[in-house]
Amino acid sequence: MKLADFKTAEERVAILQDKVSVFAERAYQLDKDDVFPFENFRDLKEIGYPSLTIPKKYGGLGISLTEMLKMQEIIAKMDGSTALGIGWHMGITKHLGETDAWEPQKYESVMKDVLTNSALLNNAASERATGSPTRGGRPETTAERTNDGWLVNGRKTFTTLAPVLSYFIVSASIKGTDKTGNFLVERERDGVSIDETWDSIAMKGTGSHDLVLDQVKLDDSDFVEELSSEKKPAAGWLLHIPACYLGIARAAQETALQFASSYSPNSIKGTISDLPNVQQKLGEMELLLMESEYFLYGVSEKWDHATIDQRSEMKPLLGAVKLSVVNKAIEVVDLAMRINGARSLSSSNPLQRYYRDVRAGLHNPPMDDMTIIQLASKSISEFRNNL
Repeated sequence: MKLADFKTAEERVAILQDKVSVFAERAYQLDKDDVFPFENFRDLKEIGYPSLTIPKKYGGLGISLTEMLKMQEIIAKMDGSTALGIGWHMGITKHLGETDAWEPQKYESVMKDVLTNSALLNNAASERATGSPTRGGRPETTAERTNDGWLVNGRKTFTTLAPVLSYFIVSASIKGTDKTGNFLVERERDGVSIDETWDSIAMKGTGSHDLVLDQVKLDDSDFVEELSSEKKPAAGWLLHIPACYLGIARAAQETALQFASSYSPNSIKGTISDLPNVQQKLGEMELLLMESEYFLYGVSEKWDHATIDQRSEMKPLLGAVKLSVVNKAIEVVDLAMRINGARSLSSSNPLQRYYRDVRAGLHNPPMDDMTIIQLASKSISEFRNNL
């Protein structure tokens, strides 16, 4: 049974929740063995998850941003790496379909592969020399015009989902010009390879290896988008990032509650959940999660109902959500570890994995410093306009 066969978001969420519950059971061994969660992605494909954000006009379900985020949070509570990885595919698929950034025929052909074969795609934009693409560096990966297409050479870092991607959306500088563009590179192209460089202690299962492009020949139609030198527009789909870390924080909260409700040292009657200092931490965790939930889903609902012009003004708000939710998630995990004490550092305790994974959010876009500067600019501008 595919998720698209169910009429309501509530039904789809319930089915997804049941399907991914096994992810939590697998997470410990996957993290210990430092291997990619292939089974998790097979399970998600089995229920047609990768196609849910494809717009209806292309044969998908076209779910709202809010529904997508709620599903992403559910997956993240079970396994953060799987959620962060599939979140890029889900968000990019949604964004491209809604903005018509590509030629319709090209987008439709790729989406047909997603619908039929659960093909996965992701951006390949980061490079060692340029760092995060949000910093504005010009790609060292190059695309050279040929008589019948393009020739692409370069290396991309942090290519999340590299072990299972069918398509890479590669940013490259166009030789002989000052332009840059996105090129669609199919995995089967000659000259495409993966260098398994991913050795992070956080989000191990994202498989964010290097993509190597050696004399890769592309067709004319594979040049899918010219990239603007102007500031990037607001991207609501990037809220899949804070949704992921909110899910991890909820998993940490549940672990802490289970421990506090069952641990009973012989120095007290009852369990430590009855102690004021423990209740203080549990209450602080709940408050942080409540604030994050209302902020994340309040903004996603606003995005879902906003016009194109209204969305264009939401960039500082979107950045603020990511900054706030991720940093609160880090606080929640820290509080959970304080409740569990030294046991939280045991390799068999999931909290030590949550601790490593949740900190990865600090290095996902947008970066905190850039968000703070945007918020400062916003407040200064509004103040001056009101003088």
